[in-house]
Amino acid sequence: MERVDFIVTVALGSALARVILSQTPLLDGVLAFALLVGLQLAITWLAVRSRRVHRWVKSSPTLLLEDGAFLDENLRRERVTRSEVLAAIRGRGLAAVEDVAAVVLETDGSLSVIGEASPGRRSALADVRGGRL
Repeated sequence: MERVDFIVTVALGSALARVILSQTPLLDGVLAFALLVGLQLAITWLAVRSRRVHRWVKSSPTLLLEDGAFLDENLRRERVTRSEVLAAIRGRGLAAVEDVAAVVLETDGSLSVIGEASPGRRSALADVRGGRL
């Protein structure tokens, strides 16, 4: 889930809760809901058409481990611990960090563990090499 999507989801939940708990009149809740959905659509429309807006609202995948070596600066910036990366590696059924080509923090918050690539094959890491896009 992208940053803006997450913010809008939380705001929609808050507005709906206020209406359900009768702290806000129904019409005000419907207007708030419509405004948030309209803003979400406008931001999405702008993000598709403007590179600057796209960079502002969309997150990028981040390389956390490459060729068995942790990228500490990226871990710190993304607030991910080595233990979380190791758990993702174990979850993939791998026992040695050295057997991992990369671990990527995806835009939805999940960790992708990529095993060693076959020689001569295209890499799925082309968009994350060197950290952020």
